[in-house]
Amino acid sequence: MKMSAIIKQFEADYYQECGDTILPSHRRALSALKECRSEFSPMMKLECAECHETSYLPHSCGHRNCPHCQHHESQAWIDNQLKRHVKGNYVLITFTIPAEFRPLFYTHQRDLYSQMFGTIWETLQTFSQNDKQLQGTPGAIAVLHTHSRKLDYHPHIHVIIPMAAINKEQRLWREKSGNYLFSHTALGGCLRTRIETKISEIL
Repeated sequence: MKMSAIIKQFEADYYQECGDTILPSHRRALSALKECRSEFSPMMKLECAECHETSYLPHSCGHRNCPHCQHHESQAWIDNQLKRHVKGNYVLITFTIPAEFRPLFYTHQRDLYSQMFGTIWETLQTFSQNDKQLQGTPGAIAVLHTHSRKLDYHPHIHVIIPMAAINKEQRLWREKSGNYLFSHTALGGCLRTRIETKISEIL
């Protein structure tokens, strides 16, 4: 079943149940995806240069959340990141916003998501520079997920980071041995403290 058909089938029930909590950006996304490549989309005229036969093709919506429109761009992004692969093992670290902060994040998404990315990067830099085996600046790829698989609001950021770092001043590339990068307890505690500080500054 197409995404547009799913939205048309359940849109009314969704708005009735969750209408008070739906953000304007979510409404715009649903509207775009519902009309993507449908009879309601703007039409693009196609004409054969040889036989001059014409036809009309519905436009894609181009919305960044549309699975039809963004499949090619998503794959291109993945391919581009793979080209940046560096020497060393990689680990996946997931940073989750504590449950008591989620209502606040939901109502201040633009500001707090930005702060969340910045705070995570600052924390990873600090740990990497203070690590005895690394003593340098790491690289990382971070991806925000706003919901869990159950579709409840559960903002978290997945970070793919190499167990390696570069010291630009000494021009040294160091790799870390072992099975883990940093202590998750220390990393989580540091991040929570920094996020609380950022939230207090914004509010």
